[in-house]
Amino acid sequence: MPLQVENGTPRSHAHREPQYDLVCVGFGPASLAIAIALHDRGITARVLYIEKQRNFIWHAGMLLPDARMQISFLKDLATLRDPTSTFTFINYLKCKNRLVAFTNLSTFLPLREEYNDYMSWCAAHFEEHVQYGHETTSVSAVRNEDGPVETWQVTSRDTKTNESITITARSVVIAIGGKPRIPIPINGLESQIVHSSSYSTAVPQILKATQSTHSIAVVGGGQSSAEIFNNLQSRYPDSSVSLFTGASALKPSDDSPFVNEVFDPERVDDFYRLPPESRQQSTLSNKATNYGVVRPELLNRLYEAMYHQRLHEPDPSKWQFKIVPWREVVGSEKDGERIRLRLKNTSNGETSMSDSSFDLVILGTGYERKGHEMLLESTRDLLQEENLAVERDYRVKYRKDAVAEGCGVWLQGCCEDTHGLGDTLLSMLAVRGGEMVDSIFGPQTQQRARL
Repeated sequence: MPLQVENGTPRSHAHREPQYDLVCVGFGPASLAIAIALHDRGITARVLYIEKQRNFIWHAGMLLPDARMQISFLKDLATLRDPTSTFTFINYLKCKNRLVAFTNLSTFLPLREEYNDYMSWCAAHFEEHVQYGHETTSVSAVRNEDGPVETWQVTSRDTKTNESITITARSVVIAIGGKPRIPIPINGLESQIVHSSSYSTAVPQILKATQSTHSIAVVGGGQSSAEIFNNLQSRYPDSSVSLFTGASALKPSDDSPFVNEVFDPERVDDFYRLPPESRQQSTLSNKATNYGVVRPELLNRLYEAMYHQRLHEPDPSKWQFKIVPWREVVGSEKDGERIRLRLKNTSNGETSMSDSSFDLVILGTGYERKGHEMLLESTRDLLQEENLAVERDYRVKYRKDAVAEGCGVWLQGCCEDTHGLGDTLLSMLAVRGGEMVDSIFGPQTQQRARL
């Protein structure tokens, strides 16, 4: 879809009809859920989705062989909101002629690569409304001298040509996902220190000889780090791999049914009403559902691999694959052609350099979710509060005299502090997509449009 090009120079649109009713910055699962909800509601609005990637793909760097989803397929992009939607995972399987075969697997957890294919299948239905290959650089208010803001200006750049492009919209959703968290300086070491988000794409380019003897470090004690540690043992079978975690051991995720209710959509209301101190306590008490934990099945597999080494070599220091607890990576330095890590002993605070040096360091250190703050920097003078606080419906709290009722900015995937642990996860998206449509366009009862 062609966009209006303005050579990077903003111009006033204060008294013009905006080009779009809604622009979604980012076209990952959150915006895709909104697109599906709009379709299912039969709403024919002027909507554009702007996406930095050249095509739809979800966590390309972690689409590992045999890696499974951590949520039930029933928590797809539509079912919990409307089980009769065209875009349920079950209908996807039916359209792909795999429904019976999938049923024979007797599992609620599809392969991650299959779930990516499901979402790509959904995304393909909306391709004419997506501008791929464009990175949004700012969302600013079109100032109106004789009244509140009624229009937003969204500026992006073509990632191929670097051309600046500007469009206008009445409503904007920012759903850009997280930015890899890099806890140690990597200046000059980019070819030897990579984040887990690019594991599958970057590592084969860096270590091309799979049968050579490499020394590899994995940093982190969560699911991504554990999956990578497990995968490296087969990808580079002659290499030595060490996993460093600041915890006392790799710990299991808690997905028991009572605890899992923390991700029920209706729990968001209760969480939002809590005072800030209670929210923090709730998040901390339920941390084992999502942060720094590993699925029990994978833990068992890893422990069995460790036991197999113990069977043949009683001295753990001589093992090919090692898990090193109580060690937080706080720095690195060049050691010839390799890297040596600075480690903090989390039991006593002492620091030391790693005994081994490494050809490659892989950081399973999670994500930061602050990109929206940069995009909305120019709108801070319109805020009710100092920070970018949001209402229950995810709408940014701008002053009522500054921004008109019929327009606004909504945030997705960066509201965990106010909306709970499920905010960044897939399990909420079906219901939340519907809530977003209700908030932006108003509740309606139109029949679902058919493709």
